[in-house]
Amino acid sequence: MALKCGIVGLPNVGKSTLFNALTSAKALAANYPFATKEPNLGIITVPDERLDKLTEIVNPQKTLPTTVEILDIAGLIEGASKGEGLGNQFLANIREVDAIIHVVRCFDNDNVIHVSNKVDPVRDKEIIDMELILKDMETVEKRLEKLKKAAKAGGKDDVRMVEYGQQILSHLENEKPVRSLELDKDGKALLDEMMLLTSKPILYVCNVDENSVISGNNHTERFLEVVKDENAEVILVCANVEAEIIDFDSEEDKEMFLEEMGLKEPGVNRVIRASYKLLNLITYFTAGEKEVRAWTIERGTMAPQAAGVIHTDFEKGFIRAEVIKYDDYVSLGSEAAVKSAGKMGVEGKEYVVGDGDIMHFRFNV
Repeated sequence: MALKCGIVGLPNVGKSTLFNALTSAKALAANYPFATKEPNLGIITVPDERLDKLTEIVNPQKTLPTTVEILDIAGLIEGASKGEGLGNQFLANIREVDAIIHVVRCFDNDNVIHVSNKVDPVRDKEIIDMELILKDMETVEKRLEKLKKAAKAGGKDDVRMVEYGQQILSHLENEKPVRSLELDKDGKALLDEMMLLTSKPILYVCNVDENSVISGNNHTERFLEVVKDENAEVILVCANVEAEIIDFDSEEDKEMFLEEMGLKEPGVNRVIRASYKLLNLITYFTAGEKEVRAWTIERGTMAPQAAGVIHTDFEKGFIRAEVIKYDDYVSLGSEAAVKSAGKMGVEGKEYVVGDGDIMHFRFNV
């Protein structure tokens, strides 16, 4: 699927180091502002224990996980909304993504330059929030001008659009992102049409030192207090530790290192899963001797459209979907056992695919 997340933050907060760990790519990670000028795009495998379990049961010839796209975007500085630094490019890149991973620096290290010469994740967050809000205000103000002209010559619908536009602008003027604004269906349609930067769902990643990766520190405590009323997940990660993990040659060495750190899994796994969730994506599976595969769809997708992800012919000629719930497959141990137990569902065009469903599509073209 084309949906993707963008990693944002001030310069030198660990964005590119985290991106490298997420993708095992080698984007430039340097100790000076604007090391990343062009955005780096990574295709990242989504870790899923369910896929591992199905592979164990079926023992297929190959296993194919699902993926998510992550964009590493140039660091932003104060004044970006007016074009300072790489502001215009940064904001244009954010407009292209569907969700935001906001990395904030929550570690002290005199050897790593901070663009403001002081580590303060709350202030850093406020700088980026304000730059995005200012750019959105500019967008809304331009749109309001057009709406007001239309309202002078139009009817009630045009007047109502002006009211929605003013409501959105007022919310931004109160220094609030529009993702926190509740609107009815028509108001939301106008909001979606404007593609505002602060409408995108957000995940915060606190980049901490290795001693703070489990319980946090003073910086993360302050940050968590500030974002507690936002509908956003916060994940603690030590980007430098994640960079070390990807350099291990064997899984055994990696597991030993994680155990020493007191971690159950790499932090990037949590970031990837949270990003997938942030994009409102779920996974369904197909399972057979040749292949066990995870497929990505948006939550709420109906069976024919889910089939179309595999091949457009599956959607065009959709007849029915044979559905096994993941828990039934695992507990009973095989497709044949599920059928014998009468646990396989036969669903039509109105079936909304559930996360973890194991599907087999019947079609005729």
